[in-house]
Amino acid sequence: MHYDLFSLSLFLAVASLGSIAKAAELQNIAASAVSRRISELEDLVGTPLFYRRQRGVELTPAGHELRRYARSITAEVGRMDAALSDYSHGKKGTVRIAANTSAITQFLPEDLAEFQENHPDVRIKLVELVSTDILSMVRTGHADFGIISGLTPQEDLKQITYRKDQLVVAAPKGHRILHKSEVSFRDILKEDMVSLQTGSSIQAFLTTKAEEQGMSIQTRVEVMSFDGVRRMVQAGLGVAVLPLGAVQPYLQASEIGMVPVREDWAERSLEIVYRETSSFAKLPRTLVEFLISDRLDQ
Repeated sequence: MHYDLFSLSLFLAVASLGSIAKAAELQNIAASAVSRRISELEDLVGTPLFYRRQRGVELTPAGHELRRYARSITAEVGRMDAALSDYSHGKKGTVRIAANTSAITQFLPEDLAEFQENHPDVRIKLVELVSTDILSMVRTGHADFGIISGLTPQEDLKQITYRKDQLVVAAPKGHRILHKSEVSFRDILKEDMVSLQTGSSIQAFLTTKAEEQGMSIQTRVEVMSFDGVRRMVQAGLGVAVLPLGAVQPYLQASEIGMVPVREDWAERSLEIVYRETSSFAKLPRTLVEFLISDRLDQ
């Protein structure tokens, strides 16, 4: 048998008030509609639920039994609705993020920690990938949103700025390049370089910029992480172009220095990308709104 929740709620109202007319007034529907729902319930159960009196109705033994179960059912549905509303209002659930190394190294740890202080029931699944792979994750729905370098071309996803950073040259202390207040990319290309892995948005962009000048990057060693780059630079294996936040916090504790890159493109953005709003759930949207609030000038 299939019970309708609205019919059960009307049944409980009639049982509580002892009157179909009063229940109809309470529910703001016609008395005839309430009477029809009660009749349908009685047909479903196969026995009368109320004794019809001149001044109202009284529950039959079957009606008393149904009221006991109906109260339990509607209370459980109410608890279920309250629990699920936390998900629909962005208070509970899991957010899947794919982010590049720059975002994870510089900004996301503190931002996500702050978000979770106010949303303790939200679980965040974060994976670190290069920007091109991040785009694929978002397009296929394996990530709710991604954070990529603004240097990475894409046209099919929604995009909004998360943060901005500055590219700098990291070099071993005492290196001649550190004697300058800033350095051009052409000067950098004259040096042996420690490069990031193939597929890195920074490295792909630098390779393109070198080709535009009719030059090439003299990669001496290629590594997969910012930490690996810093260690190789400190060991004297070359200089490297990295985001400011991947170098500045480590200057005092290491034998490396830095100098800004003197190019228009040296200030870059980190972009949040996601699919069309219609498929963008409340909880990921809540996190994105937090990440971009009061941050567009940073």
